[in-house]
Amino acid sequence: MLLWLIPAFPLLGFLLNGVIGRRSPKSFVNAVAIGAVAASFLWTLKTLAALWPLDTAHLEQYFTWIQAGDVRIGFDLAVDRLSAVMLLVVTGVGLLIHIYSIGYMAHEGGYYRFFAYLNLFMFFMLTLVMAANFLLLFVGWEGVGLCSYLLIGFWFLRSSATNAANKAFIVNRIGDFGFSLGIYLIYIHFRSLDFAPVFAAVSERPVESGVGPLTLIGLLLLVGATGKSAQIPLYVWLPDAMEGPTPVSALIHAATMVTAGVYMVARCSAIYLHAPLALETVAVIGLATALFAATIGVTQFDIKKVFAYSTISQLGYMFLGAGVGAFGAGIYHLWTHAFFKALLFLGAGSVIHALGEQDLRKMGGLRHKTPITFWTLVAAAVSISGVPFTAGFFSKDEILLAAYHHAPWMYWVGTITAGLTAFYVFRAIFLAFLGEPRGWQHAHESPPVMTVPLILLAILSLVGGLAPVSRFLAPMFPPHEAGHEMHLVVISVGAGLAGIALAWLFYVARPGLAERTAARLGALYQLVYNKYFVDEIYQAAVVQPVIRGARSMLWQKVDVGLIDGAVNGLGARACAAGDVLRRIQSGNLRSYAAWVLLGSFLLLLAAGLAGGAR
Repeated sequence: MLLWLIPAFPLLGFLLNGVIGRRSPKSFVNAVAIGAVAASFLWTLKTLAALWPLDTAHLEQYFTWIQAGDVRIGFDLAVDRLSAVMLLVVTGVGLLIHIYSIGYMAHEGGYYRFFAYLNLFMFFMLTLVMAANFLLLFVGWEGVGLCSYLLIGFWFLRSSATNAANKAFIVNRIGDFGFSLGIYLIYIHFRSLDFAPVFAAVSERPVESGVGPLTLIGLLLLVGATGKSAQIPLYVWLPDAMEGPTPVSALIHAATMVTAGVYMVARCSAIYLHAPLALETVAVIGLATALFAATIGVTQFDIKKVFAYSTISQLGYMFLGAGVGAFGAGIYHLWTHAFFKALLFLGAGSVIHALGEQDLRKMGGLRHKTPITFWTLVAAAVSISGVPFTAGFFSKDEILLAAYHHAPWMYWVGTITAGLTAFYVFRAIFLAFLGEPRGWQHAHESPPVMTVPLILLAILSLVGGLAPVSRFLAPMFPPHEAGHEMHLVVISVGAGLAGIALAWLFYVARPGLAERTAARLGALYQLVYNKYFVDEIYQAAVVQPVIRGARSMLWQKVDVGLIDGAVNGLGARACAAGDVLRRIQSGNLRSYAAWVLLGSFLLLLAAGLAGGAR
């Protein structure tokens, strides 16, 4: 089926734009970048149609990448039901975001470079989801991290952008270190990194009752997932990543790359199902992250950061689904989330394009100036809020019902989080689009190249949940107890509607109520507004001690004292010896003759002593 063509098209686009894009017109850059992703999307559809119904994985082995003894690691790609869902998300949503970017980035410098990076990201992301072994998956994993770094810092003349890119890179290296250790342990225990033999061997092992090798592997893989998918404690990079262009936030930091951790956990379901402690840790971290990030989103005023914390929270829902054994439900929410969260970010980008402003307190009254942006964002908002029969409703409630049957308290925490989600998303909508204009005069709707992707994503946000993703994935995962308790669905829907109503009360019906409530909450509000001071705690407990240690020990003692001392000391000794030896070069012929005689005498003496010794 020539699976390699799916990632090859974006790679070709990257090479063309990267090499000759700078000297080419924008029309050429657009044609190459959009054409590459469109070709990948169409080839994906062709491949899935030919392989349907994908009852078994389709594997293609191209060449041996690493051969060490009896261990072979190949450049092998595979497509099964899980990767099929991911391929449709990455290529479909990625295509719409590429088209949107033509309008959003039209007046930016480095235009060719932006699209080259986007195409490179698509190559690595597609490699990640199609890899048939852990090492090739890790290549894609690191590649999307590289592209994230490049695109967060795309406006490299801004120190805030370069700092955010560095932060994302460093935090993800922490997670990836754990991930690489997990891969190493997989090889140690199974002597293979190919998915099929590893998971087959895992299935023959008993379920671990305590901490065993599978539990340790699962926890180390989870460390990588918390970094890539911005979960506690490694979530801190994602809000800062909003310094990158908004299409990057939509594609990489909402719809695709940040879901790689969820995909990896689902891919490794055999390991986690045999390591209950690791699986429970996935659920607890996901639920804690979902609630924690949602509370912060309630207090933020940067429209992109509101949606960034929303992304962290929704990723927590996906981990919750996987952690309670509902892997299909977690991927189902990944599917619907790609539509409404990409739409939220692109809608935010349309607002920024109209105003040149990201602060919600300086917006207001945009509904009539940007009607398409308004109504499409409403579609995204009702979907993420779980309004009945929208895409988010189906996937969110499937996770919550599975959580209830795993542990009822998880359902209740998840339901509270659903209410907070509806509140902060509609808070952003009401502040931006309703009320009186605040601080702007000449807002305008975005051009069709930006609004058409918004409309298509709005349609998918409303009806995308009708795709039976969970049922489609069911053959890949063991069944889990979910139930169909209508009263639980009513409660979770009621929490979402209550959140919308509360946002209307605070920001439309009684606009001053929000400020008065914040004042009454006092220190508690300031704690949440300042994001629980987590960044400050990390600075004080981790970053600054490392910097001080690096300066005092590594720099002053090791670098200056030891390395520079050794090098400079050797140089000083050489200079001293040279100072003595240079006196031989006096320019006096009688002096040279004396030195020749002395040297001859010493040589003869040495020869005589040597002969006498024999």
